[in-house]
Amino acid sequence: MFILDPALAEYATPRQWELLEALAKHGSQRKAAANDGGSEAGGQYSRAKAAVLKKAAMHGYAPDFDMIHPTAPGLRIRGTSTLYDMQTGNARIQWVKTQADDDDIQTALEAAVEATKADITRATPVVAPAHANGDLLALYPVGDHHIGMLCGVDETGDAYSLKIAESLLAGAMDSLLASSPVCGECVVAFMGDLLHYDSYVPETPKHRNKLDADGRAPAMVATTIKAILYATGAALAKHATVRVIVEIGNHDPYSSIWVREFLAAHYEDEPRVSVDRSPKHFHYYQFGQCLLATHHGQGAKKDNLPAIMAADQPEMWGETRHRYWFTGHLHHDHKKDYPGVSVEQIRILPPADAYAAENGYRAERDMKGIIFHRQHGEVARYIVNPDMITW
Repeated sequence: MFILDPALAEYATPRQWELLEALAKHGSQRKAAANDGGSEAGGQYSRAKAAVLKKAAMHGYAPDFDMIHPTAPGLRIRGTSTLYDMQTGNARIQWVKTQADDDDIQTALEAAVEATKADITRATPVVAPAHANGDLLALYPVGDHHIGMLCGVDETGDAYSLKIAESLLAGAMDSLLASSPVCGECVVAFMGDLLHYDSYVPETPKHRNKLDADGRAPAMVATTIKAILYATGAALAKHATVRVIVEIGNHDPYSSIWVREFLAAHYEDEPRVSVDRSPKHFHYYQFGQCLLATHHGQGAKKDNLPAIMAADQPEMWGETRHRYWFTGHLHHDHKKDYPGVSVEQIRILPPADAYAAENGYRAERDMKGIIFHRQHGEVARYIVNPDMITW
């Protein structure tokens, strides 16, 4: 017999609450389902019950387990410790550890971005280059740039700061654009982990690993805005059109939202710039016989990316002959050809941080500009490394 606790209403969707009310009224899943025409043989009731109880417990409410202190809005349970009376078995003292609720953070961030769009300065449209080759597309994949990371020469062998991060990206774009032909289309792909951390606390969002940070979060955000505007604006001055992709990194899953939405709002009045606003972890762009795909690189195994492309974009797959995946995340070069697709993991411009240096990571550093012909696929690439950039 299921007894419905009114306090659970706060943790249920309208549909879940409707199912729980039916379950409590009829006394069993079978009877509730029979009253509803036998739909799903009662499975929807058990799923709704489990989901609501789990959400309530994650927010500090599970009376059957002596958890009766709901968390404040925006927080969720990280863990509890309870001291019980040895004679009565009753809970005497309970310590509740909380952390920020990821779902609430994302919802609040999306609302904040939407509310501030009207206040974002719109870019003034600029004149397109006079002679652009419509058969060519330039791709500039910006590897994990970790804006906000701090490195000291004595500890890691190389310095890195907010100023260096901004200058490195600007210098790399300048160099690659100077080498590239004037193309009819261009893709600037920020490959994830554009920002080193995602809140006021310098730590990774999921595992809470502590990070070395240069300055406070507002300075990191300000530097990021300047860097992405420079990269996009420089590409726009060179090429006829610019497509911007912002991948979701493991260091900046929420910041990627505002970066994407900020750029979309800023270039709203510039017809030569389009921003891919999809919140998905895989992005695709077709250029003639070429299919370009980007993904940060965490989660899906590289061996599965060709099949993911075919499943996600069967029409584009059928219309193209040259197919390419580009990923970041692991900071070193790796390329492998599969039947019908090549998968390339790109390098980054920043140096190794203290953790990477301590553990022996010594990958080369660079950024690439890759040129595609709409019929023939990749036809050229240009490379710039930090030694070629003055900052």
